[in-house]
Amino acid sequence: MRLLENIHNYDLVTFNWCLARKYRQLMIQISRIVSKTADGHLYGMLGVVLVLTGYYTLAALMTATLIAERLMYLTLKNRLRRNRPPQAIPGFESIVTPSDQFSFPSGHTSAAFLFAGLISAAWPTAALALYPWAILVGCSRVMLGVHFPTDTIAGALLGYIFSVLGLYTLQVMQLSII
Repeated sequence: MRLLENIHNYDLVTFNWCLARKYRQLMIQISRIVSKTADGHLYGMLGVVLVLTGYYTLAALMTATLIAERLMYLTLKNRLRRNRPPQAIPGFESIVTPSDQFSFPSGHTSAAFLFAGLISAAWPTAALALYPWAILVGCSRVMLGVHFPTDTIAGALLGYIFSVLGLYTLQVMQLSII
């Protein structure tokens, strides 16, 4: 339990540091925009574009890995039941209303890293834009007050691991991503 207490204390210090920045209002405005890019609708649109342009394997891989990742994400979130910052910090209110009750792991961050990993495997130069975007998604969730930093770190790992597992599955099946 001491390890969990230390992690929670780290989260509180880091969380408070983020929220005490000089340009907090500007960062909140940017965070709202960045966070919305990871709400999910863009992933669906990307899947449609991939199908319409003939990238059937990549579209199928994205769909299958997203389903598998979401199942693991929901299992972790509902088993671990970590409170979000407003429930864990007396008097704190988040900037946005989260879509669910629990905090760990960050679903926005997980999906962002999943898609960054898969698209970067197909088009490696895309990694230069997609991974920084995925990192910003995680940071935005902290800035909006709906996640602690370790929630987003866990989300990033979850998404990345599922992208690697999906790509490995294609390799085993001897299929090309594009």
